[in-house]
Amino acid sequence: MTTAFLQERITATKMQIVALEDAAAGIMSGAITTYLLDTGQSRQTVTRANVNQINRALDSLYNRLSTLQARLTGSGTVVGRPSW
Repeated sequence: MTTAFLQERITATKMQIVALEDAAAGIMSGAITTYLLDTGQSRQTVTRANVNQINRALDSLYNRLSTLQARLTGSGTVVGRPSW
């Protein structure tokens, strides 16, 4: 994977996270009872009963973001080998 591709995926994932967090905040505050979420790939109407589903989706997106960032910057893992 190229650096540009990974950066594009990171940006897209961050936008999806923001959209889901906005939907969750509106639903949990009681200000709205339904929310139309358009990720660019699909459109979904979210209702108050879907808060658990939103939280699972957020967890998944945060995991994806961590994985993509690790691929972009390196995982930080150092493999030690004997020097003899």
